[in-house]
Amino acid sequence: MKLLLTIAFSLTLIFCNAQKYSEQEFTNLKTELKQILESDQELRELFDTETLDVRKEEIYKKYNITKEQFERENWMIVQKYDSINIKKIDKIISKYGYPGKSLVGEPENTSAFYVIQHSNKIKNYFPLIKKAGKKNELPKTLVAMMEDRLLVQQGKEQIYGTQGSGFNTKNGWTMIIHPIKNPEKVNKLRKKVGFTETVEENAKRLGIDYKVLTLEDVKKLKENK
Repeated sequence: MKLLLTIAFSLTLIFCNAQKYSEQEFTNLKTELKQILESDQELRELFDTETLDVRKEEIYKKYNITKEQFERENWMIVQKYDSINIKKIDKIISKYGYPGKSLVGEPENTSAFYVIQHSNKIKNYFPLIKKAGKKNELPKTLVAMMEDRLLVQQGKEQIYGTQGSGFNTKNGWTMIIHPIKNPEKVNKLRKKVGFTETVEENAKRLGIDYKVLTLEDVKKLKENK
């Protein structure tokens, strides 16, 4: 019964918000956000070693690229779509504010998040993302991911241990979990915002051998080439 009431309430919120706009405008917005989310995520599937060849072929065909072209241009192709997508999201946010769950439902409420997360505009938009998380328009785990990425970009310690990074050392390419502010509390903090994996489990999923490092440790590693 509780689940049915929650679903009904969510649908009511979406319906009420939709009434501010024409039915066609609302439909077009959801469709555009769906397409934006697909292009952001699907092209990145091509980098995943677990993506099956048949799935990769579907993506190549959908975006009118060949396997050879992607192997040659890879991130250039992704960045091209990222550039297009952030311009679209800029326009959407300027008109509607953050397009959250009560306006467009799920998973379209994550579209703007992913595009911003993959852009150079995190600093500009993080206050809006944080506000969306507080209003349950966006999962708090995603807000945490963006906060971590912003801190890493600023050369600071992250909070939730979501961000890995890589660089060359004398031992070759090295992947790490970027230093965490309070590593002894990180798993409690992760659980509080909704993560189901520990920082150790998350690192393993990313193919990283988790070690507690400081910013000074990382600096020394980078200098040790």
